[in-house]
Amino acid sequence: MSEFDPKPDNIYQQPQDSVADFAFDQAVARVFPDMIKRSVPGYAETVAMSGIIAGRYARPGSNLYDLGCSLGAVTLAMRHGVQAAGARAEGCRIIGVDNSDSMIERAEHYIALDEASVPVTMTCADILDYPLENASVTALNFVLQFIEPDKRFDLLSRIAQATLPGGALILSEKIRFDPWEQVMQDELHLDFKRANGYSELEIAQKRSAIENVLIPEAHDEHVERLRDAGFFRVIRWYQCFNFVSYLAVK
Repeated sequence: MSEFDPKPDNIYQQPQDSVADFAFDQAVARVFPDMIKRSVPGYAETVAMSGIIAGRYARPGSNLYDLGCSLGAVTLAMRHGVQAAGARAEGCRIIGVDNSDSMIERAEHYIALDEASVPVTMTCADILDYPLENASVTALNFVLQFIEPDKRFDLLSRIAQATLPGGALILSEKIRFDPWEQVMQDELHLDFKRANGYSELEIAQKRSAIENVLIPEAHDEHVERLRDAGFFRVIRWYQCFNFVSYLAVK
């Protein structure tokens, strides 16, 4: 068995005297595929459709970015989407960026096992500082919610400035709702976690770990900010409970 084989998510199975803030460290990297599959409804569809969107909006000789790429699932989906696009996306390269060494190390392993030929570079860096240019497609899936709110507009503006006319941003986020709907969406999300085998202890401890780290925003806030940042067409193309994906076109 390889050291890179994903492990079951049991990080919060045992009671913890003090639950630390959630971080994308080595322990999370080892269990991340299991964790996100059991925690984020619709994640597999979001990944697969990111590849399809990448294939449609990629332009010859351009860069495609997967910002906050974690283990590179979306990077790989984009790679195959671009390859399927053929001449419409000739000469493209894909760049995955994440600030976790543990995530990048594992992502590079998975990229190396993949047989697609589109060039891919994986980089350990802070996406708030990483230079962007000549972009036809950028993916920012379940990442903005972990960035300090007052830094989100600047990041989206930099992405928009680096995006070619007609290029696209794929943005996926956990969002918040009006109080009455929030209760319903939260209950459905909790039922999803229970159905995937998480105990009440695991759910409670994970909530404690993430509540000060993941800060969601409302649908209207996302749409308005994307437009203000420089994207003139914004659609919500997917939603499963409180997880939403947007397509923003420059």
